[in-house]
Amino acid sequence: MRSERIAFLGGGNMAEAIIGGLLAGGISMEKHLVAADPAAERRALLEGKYGIETTADNAAAVRAADVVVLAIKPQQVAEALAALKGTFTGKQLLVSICAGLPTSALEAQVPARVARVMPNLPALVRRGVSAVCGGARSTAADLDLVAELFAAVGAVVRLPEKQMNEVTALSGSGPGYVFAFIEAMEDAAVQMGIEPATARKMAIETVRGAAELAAQTNEDPAELRRRVSSKGGTTLAGLAAMAAGGFSDSVAAGMKAARDRAAELAR
Repeated sequence: MRSERIAFLGGGNMAEAIIGGLLAGGISMEKHLVAADPAAERRALLEGKYGIETTADNAAAVRAADVVVLAIKPQQVAEALAALKGTFTGKQLLVSICAGLPTSALEAQVPARVARVMPNLPALVRRGVSAVCGGARSTAADLDLVAELFAAVGAVVRLPEKQMNEVTALSGSGPGYVFAFIEAMEDAAVQMGIEPATARKMAIETVRGAAELAAQTNEDPAELRRRVSSKGGTTLAGLAAMAAGGFSDSVAAGMKAARDRAAELAR
């Protein structure tokens, strides 16, 4: 990360994850980071845990920053930016992680260059995936900087903004689908007589290991599935029962519903 001064408007979990990831890189960045949050307890936590500057004054944080990360709830954005009218300049980069807000809506409120990012929950353990896109005024160098910033909390992909609703359905909501699958495996194992704590551990580690195997081998998941499905074996029997229950169709329907809801929220 370069020497840009970065201000976080909002000091919640995602902002903390990014701050922690940046500082974990071994580069002394404390003097380049400031978090603005109205809650005194959050400011105290961020100061004490990471040694960064904090403030309750959004305007002061913005005026001193090269990059501003908008990390507040989407429904708070209009009011927050209205209160900052005249504070942003065209030399600044505004990076929004607010779900559902298009770059055009933000560009209409501030003169800054705008980029949009859709991170996901595993960023909290630095295993997330973030989709990055630029607005009408952002540059290639801006997107390089944003990608570097979010690489601190996981993988980064660049996509056109028109695909952000699909990204929301895939990676944004995806952890929820995985948690539901883990929960279902755990519940089924308990019903079969396995002790709950053991069932949970085994379900989680099975999903973690399978995902890591898919990532490391970079093979088609269908091929990996075939490899573990011996003819006449237990896995094939289980997969056949899931298919009969509409497993793939249910996943597709869920993703489409999430995409459609993301589109509704963006209107």
